[in-house]
Order: sequence, then structure tokens, then C-alpha cells
Amino acid sequence: MIRNRAQSSVIVVGGGIVGVMTALQLQRRGESVTLIDRWEPGHARASSTDYNRVIRAISGRDEFYTRWARESRSRWLELQAESGQNLMYECGALILATEGHCDWEDSTSDTFDRVGVPYYRFSKQDIESRFPQFKVDDISYALFEPEAGMLMAHRCVITALGLFRQAGGVVRRGHVTTDKSERPMLDGAPLEADLIIISTGPWMADMFPRTIKPISTIVGVNVLYTSTPDGSEMFDMTHMPCWIDHGQGSFGLPSSEGSGVKAAVVIPDKIDLDNDERLIRQETLGRTRSYIERRFPGLVGERVVDSKFNQIILTPDTHFVLDWHPEHENVLFAGGCSGHLFKHAPIFAEYATGVGLKDFGTPDRFKVAGRRKLSPKESPSGR
Repeated sequence: MIRNRAQSSVIVVGGGIVGVMTALQLQRRGESVTLIDRWEPGHARASSTDYNRVIRAISGRDEFYTRWARESRSRWLELQAESGQNLMYECGALILATEGHCDWEDSTSDTFDRVGVPYYRFSKQDIESRFPQFKVDDISYALFEPEAGMLMAHRCVITALGLFRQAGGVVRRGHVTTDKSERPMLDGAPLEADLIIISTGPWMADMFPRTIKPISTIVGVNVLYTSTPDGSEMFDMTHMPCWIDHGQGSFGLPSSEGSGVKAAVVIPDKIDLDNDERLIRQETLGRTRSYIERRFPGLVGERVVDSKFNQIILTPDTHFVLDWHPEHENVLFAGGCSGHLFKHAPIFAEYATGVGLKDFGTPDRFKVAGRRKLSPKESPSGR
């Protein structure tokens, strides 16, 4: 590999949102960066795929992620202004607190007060009045975060990739594997670079069976897009917020750019990342449809217009992973808990860049060692 003496040589493996944002940050820092992915970045197998994702600051008692989410919101708006692309819509987010199971939401209120995040606390009657789309007979109250909303996920990846290329970054197609020592390999030869960042999402577990797999769980997510009712704007993002419904293990987004109403039920489900087709499981279709019709009576009888089966990688404590490989000192893991990483990507990428260039270390919460299962009350993601 040819190296410029004034630059480090950096390889980023994985072209999802973490990979492209980190590659962009490194390239803008003056490094010589090559981004490698097995498929075209933005491909439909990736955890970063799909039309949209929720961006919100709610993180329970965890001020760290709350502040990161607020910083990331600013970065997304800056990237939107720079690129001229519609990357983010601030339609708000409604967090439904289920009767008798409100620890995460209760803690969030206190955190928002300390950090200064704008929010409203709505009673059941408030929700019914302001957002009549929702049936909330089982809800104690809700938190409404008006500056939350949605990121247009696929567009965010493609936009960041374009900016990376404009900055002089190189995109290469290739399948990176590891040898018995978990050293990254490409075409039968070790990857050679001053810094190698691994941001392969769920594939990271199989690539690093000794290091990452023991702290990883792959979870399937079944997503349905339901048509909005004829002649009605009630379920559009101009009239309806995103929502998180921990009591039902669900979340969703209003119709945006004609997509239909997105609702997802997170169901632990095995997936062969390389061989399984990305089709919603028929055995879980009924559960997802049942949730939609129970929570949104106005969608009863409406047709499903699209569906997605995606996967996320979760750590026991739902903290991210940003740590050095114990045997290969130039290999940095970057990812973990993709269930709530997408929205944090700009700040996470800045931080990963600083760690990779040895500007600073990584906090204990991001290290591979010492992981433990957290209770929903403790967890920043409420899981």
C-alpha cells in the first residue's frame, strides 16, 4: 500500500452509518482513508438500511447519551444544511409510559430537567386530545419531546458517503474476514494500515468470535408500513409524532414522503446474516399487525404497503463498543447496540476518530471487558 508520509493510512471496514461517518471524519482530519464494504454502501442487508429512524434524546437516567443525542441532533442539522438533502424531520417523539412500568420514563424526566431538554409530560387525556391517532387506555402518561423526530436513514448513509468521496476518500468493494488470531484479512492477506476500524455491525460478532461474539446478541426486527386512510393526513408526520412503546416492545414513525406508517415489534429471532432472506417472518406478521390495530384504531382495515426484516446487534448493557482489539493494537472496534446507535452516529464518529488517532482514550462503558446485563431501569435504551 502506498502511503503519504504526512498522513496515516486508515482502513474502515463496513459502510453502514458508523463506517461512513467515521471515514468522513477521518478524511476531513487529513488522513488517507479507504472504506471497504462487501456490498454497495446503503445496501438492503445492512442494519443502517430502511427509509427512516427515530432520533430522540430520551435515555433514562443516563446523561451521557442524552447529551450525545442533543449534540448529534445539531450535527445532523449541520450536515443537512451542508448537503442540501432532507436528512431530518422534527416531527417530535411521544414516549408512552405503560401503567406500572414507568421507571425508564420517570428517570428520563429528571435527566431532561438536568440537561435542559425541552419536553412535555402528557396525561392520558392530553394524549387523546393532542394525538387522537393513539389508543392509550393502558398508558399512565407520556413524555413528548418536540425537537425529536426522524432521520431519513438510507439518505443519511448515501449523503455521508458522497461527502466522503468528495473529500478524497476511497471506497472499495471487498469481503474482509479474520484468521484464527482475529486479524483482519482481505483476499487471503492481512489488511495493512496504521489504523483499521471495524464497523461491520452485526457481522462483527462472527468476524470476532472470541472478542465480540460473547458480548453480542443479534435480534430480528419486523417492520410493517401501513397505508394511511383515504383522504386523511392524520397519520402524516405533519400531524403525528414518532413514538416509543416499551410496554409493547414496539416503536414507530408516522408516514413520511409517502412511506406509510412504520411500526416495528422487536422480537428476539435468530438470523443467518449471510444466508437468510430479508423478508418479514410470516409467523410474526400477525403480532406486528395486531399491535398496529390495537394502538391505532384508525388503521384497522388499512393495507400493508411495505415490510422490512432487519437485524440489530445488542450488547448486554446496551452500551456501544469502541475499544482496541486485545492482540492487534491497530484494530479498533466501533459499533455495538445498533438499536440506538444510528441517531448518535455523528458524535460517535467524531469520538471514534479521536480514539483512533490517539487524541484520547475510550471510557469504560465502551470497552469490551466488564460487560453485564442491566435492568430496564438502569439501561440507557430501556431494555
